Amino acid sequence: MARVAESELKQLAQDLGVKLQARQWRVATAESCTGGLVGQLLTSLPGCSSWFERGFITYSNVSKQEMLDVSATTLETFGAVSEETASEMAKGALMHSHAHVSLSITGIAGPDGGTREKPVGLVCYGWALSDGTAMTSTCRLSGDREEVRTRAAAAALRGLIEFVA
Repeated sequence: MARVAESELKQLAQDLGVKLQARQWRVATAESCTGGLVGQLLTSLPGCSSWFERGFITYSNVSKQEMLDVSATTLETFGAVSEETASEMAKGALMHSHAHVSLSITGIAGPDGGTREKPVGLVCYGWALSDGTAMTSTCRLSGDREEVRTRAAAAALRGLIEFVA
């Protein structure tokens, strides 16, 4: 699988910005394994202050609980890398912001940290609207740490673009 080109990431960010601006919506991001990459992509665009509300980088379980209200039970039962956690992260980003829509990413970028049940490259996403609508997805990405992170960011942006379509 080819690397995600910087131009593709920038185009996805621009496409999302156009959709959000057309609706007069603002977005919040909740990122774990991508460490703020989506937020960086969105805020690199001129004029993003009209549609980017804020970003949360919640790498540790404690930060997911404190900043996004992810429940300890969810983390203990399903783990940090799960659709259940991704869903709570996306909903928490909305609760703790003035955004209309959010996205979340949690995964195992590697090269360490994977298990048989949750291998390196496993990434879970969440998307939520302020009306309560939510969606999650999981995929397994290949590549080194940077490739997993950029592919995860691209997939999260594609998912949000479709979600708000």
